[in-house]
Amino acid sequence: MRASGQRRPAPKLGHGGTLDPMASGVLPVCVAEATKLIPFLLDTDKEYLATVRLGVETDTLDATGAIVAERPVSGLDDATLEAALAAFRGDIEQLPPMFSALKHRGRPLYSYARAGQTVERKPRRVTIHDLVLLGFEPPALLHLRVRCSKGTYIRSLAADLGTHLGLGAHLTELRRTASGPFRLEQALTPDEIEARVERGEALPYLSMRDGLAHLPAIWVDEPLALRLSRGQAVTWSELCADRHAAGPLCVLRPSGRLLAVVERGKAEDVRSLRVFNVG
Repeated sequence: MRASGQRRPAPKLGHGGTLDPMASGVLPVCVAEATKLIPFLLDTDKEYLATVRLGVETDTLDATGAIVAERPVSGLDDATLEAALAAFRGDIEQLPPMFSALKHRGRPLYSYARAGQTVERKPRRVTIHDLVLLGFEPPALLHLRVRCSKGTYIRSLAADLGTHLGLGAHLTELRRTASGPFRLEQALTPDEIEARVERGEALPYLSMRDGLAHLPAIWVDEPLALRLSRGQAVTWSELCADRHAAGPLCVLRPSGRLLAVVERGKAEDVRSLRVFNVG
């Protein structure tokens, strides 16, 4: 109970991924119980529109940094660019940039970079599902669409593309158009959100199930749902008819509400990754 006049506590908030300072676009925001979704949102594929300038390198690999090298650019055509892009489709090794939030000995890499220090980093394997040349403005401006796995740095992709062409490059513009099941057409700007709140209008919340639309789902009956919600032992064969499935997968109540995200544990047991009080 709340004392008369006591303000309702603000709900817990969290976000499913970050955006670089110069980037714009989709950033899922989770409220209250939905903050439990965040680990699964971080694992999703992302899609971007990117603009790359060839012939100019910066210390941050994007337009926010200082220029460290310049080369003249001429003679490029669509065929040359398409051949270069082909080298970056599929599974690739990518070195995380120094100007990033990755931690080294408890400190983000950008704190070392700002102090003029370079930290040894290991390349990471990422996947570029789609890399499309949307436009070329001679002599040096490329417009790209990228769909990639989690952990991909588009700044690094731009710089690596420039190195591959022998010209150097940096990212001049970046817009995230999709993050997992969330797309730019669904998004609101901060100003639009504030205006709706001031007018007393409801915000367009999506259900937690919609937030996990990229995961397969199964329905369970109420007795099995009750056992899962209480943390009681459940075997994989009771839960899932597909003996080859391993998860993670969403478990839905008969009503369709999200109950849990689970995966197959050792042998036949079910490991609950998250259990939800509402769905």
